[in-house]
Amino acid sequence: MATKDTKTRGEAENAASTTERVAAQAHEAVDRAAEHAAPAEEHIRERLSHADEEVRERAEKARQSSEDVLRVVGNYVRDNPLTAIGLAFVAGPLFSALTRRK
Repeated sequence: MATKDTKTRGEAENAASTTERVAAQAHEAVDRAAEHAAPAEEHIRERLSHADEEVRERAEKARQSSEDVLRVVGNYVRDNPLTAIGLAFVAGPLFSALTRRK
């Protein structure tokens, strides 16, 4: 017949063994997750870098386009001041009527 100390020691060893197995499995799971996470992280970083470059390029194109429009409009107003005043006189009330809320 096993003594109480023997049972307690056996239960403790069994619990320690179970804990070690669970810890080992958890470590393996973390290692597997890390193996998959590293390439995914690299892929995400590359995509963000490309997206950042594209946004910068588009912002530069938009800035350039707006400067071009302002230059063309400025040249038109300078070359045709009376026509520009007439267009502004007509466009003001028209714009106001279109944007007025009822």
